[in-house]
Amino acid sequence: MQRPGTLVIFRFSAMGDVAMVASVLREFSAAYPDTKLIMVSREAFASFFSGIRSVQFHGLQPKGKHKGFYGLFKLAKELSTLAPDAVADLHDNIRSRTLSLLLRARGIRICRLNKGRREKAALTRESNKKLVPLKPTTERYADVFRKLGFPFSLSHRLERNPLPLPTGFSLPAGKKLVGIAPFAQHVFKVYPPVSMQAVIAALSARGYQLYVFGGGKEEQEQALAWEKAYPAAVSLIGRFNLSEELAVMSNLDLMLTMDSAGMHMASLCGVPVVSVWGPTHPFAGFLGYGQLLSDCIQPDHPGRPNSIYGNKPCYCGHLSCMELISPEEIVSKIVTKLES
Repeated sequence: MQRPGTLVIFRFSAMGDVAMVASVLREFSAAYPDTKLIMVSREAFASFFSGIRSVQFHGLQPKGKHKGFYGLFKLAKELSTLAPDAVADLHDNIRSRTLSLLLRARGIRICRLNKGRREKAALTRESNKKLVPLKPTTERYADVFRKLGFPFSLSHRLERNPLPLPTGFSLPAGKKLVGIAPFAQHVFKVYPPVSMQAVIAALSARGYQLYVFGGGKEEQEQALAWEKAYPAAVSLIGRFNLSEELAVMSNLDLMLTMDSAGMHMASLCGVPVVSVWGPTHPFAGFLGYGQLLSDCIQPDHPGRPNSIYGNKPCYCGHLSCMELISPEEIVSKIVTKLES
């Protein structure tokens, strides 16, 4: 079968999953520079794909012109004018399946992601867990391209690429620069704010410069409170757009994150991450691309993991998994990583 010359790629959300696609496309593009890639995702995520030469970003507007079935019909028509040879569906949800069906009717080949739902259910069930490492999500993405006739291997290595800082923003010289992404989409994945404050206090006392990323208005208020209490902590929430946040992040020495989009953004920037895991587990395949399992901080509890996405309460009784992790453990890991 002839190898496709133009590929349409679907991954609409979540933010971290889309960032992982960008890590894969960066390596795919290096292996197959003459293949045109049309990335379809939410317009807010376009910055993840800037700098990947063979990628043309096509913005999805699910609340605008691409809303509902007729919106998807319009999107299929838009994509068909780009003359794609095949579709790599890296989402596999109702929207992507409907869009795939519309494009298949136009004679375009479809290849879909295998999410591994059965083994993930075995990993997260309450009893008789199969606690074994599953295939990384990035490899599941790569499998779709392999099935389409593109054999290639992922390096699973971080590639450092410092970007120019936003206009008017500078970083202090001679200090260790640590980014902190303390929030997550699901509350069960968030390290308790009181404990995170203890981490910030300890890192500030060691002379590290800290930058807080990610979140909405409520998280911004929390970050500003930390900024007021600790001069070494600077909140970037609401200050920069996504492209500018990535630029700042790319110049840092280390990121501290939850199992969240911040981890995957740091991987795109080639920055090592110390990540904190509660009800979720890196065995599910969502460890940041190129990050080390040894840099994951996890509580030792037989109830973990209880979910893939962290959208369910823990199996730990009245105590959250996150509360089993001490601030001292996090600080120690960061100090060892930065000063070894």
